[in-house]
Amino acid sequence: MSDRVNQQLGNYRLIRPLGQGGFADVYLGEHLYLDTQAAIKVLQMRLTAEDRQSFLDEARTIAHLRHANIVRILEYDVAPDGIPFLIMEYAPNGTLRQHHPKGTVLTPAEIVPYVRQVAAALQYAHDQKLIHRDVKPENMLLGRKDTVLLSDFGLAIIVQSSRDRLQTVAGTVTYMAPEQLQGKPGPASDQSLTGYRAGGTESSGKNSRTAFRQRRRIRHGL
Repeated sequence: MSDRVNQQLGNYRLIRPLGQGGFADVYLGEHLYLDTQAAIKVLQMRLTAEDRQSFLDEARTIAHLRHANIVRILEYDVAPDGIPFLIMEYAPNGTLRQHHPKGTVLTPAEIVPYVRQVAAALQYAHDQKLIHRDVKPENMLLGRKDTVLLSDFGLAIIVQSSRDRLQTVAGTVTYMAPEQLQGKPGPASDQSLTGYRAGGTESSGKNSRTAFRQRRRIRHGL
């Protein structure tokens, strides 16, 4: 993670690092005038002029999402050094993955509220003709009263389109549906394994059959 503490992006000053993902660093930021806090996601890439406009178009679309279970985009831009960033509402309670580390077994009573909230967020996004492409516990934040907030909407495709112009796969392979691995994602790619992902179980190798059984259960209403 490159150290950007005390730098200014948009109307926010970066206070401290919050975490690092596969293609972005996240900082806690404070508004210069309002003293409010936000999460600043700084992508790990430098954009060309062509990619800059593509990023701004994609970010604008994501910023228009308004749902109780989707993290709001407050601001977005490209820094003078060509680094794109997103300013999002801050969820101080961390991610679902942090609350339930890999290997944690959850009861149906614990899983169902998560699944319902994530499914509601995805349904809303799909109604807006948007696909998330990277649904996983690390992208599910916990707000007040453990409200699930789905983050990184469309971020995988922004990164993909900025890194290359080829027909490549966008998302986290461990959590992908088969059609997404084939480069043909659709709304079902988000929803088919939502409960499986929310439960924090890995969909790989020996338990892939369980994943597909879970897919069928979710499609038939839990």
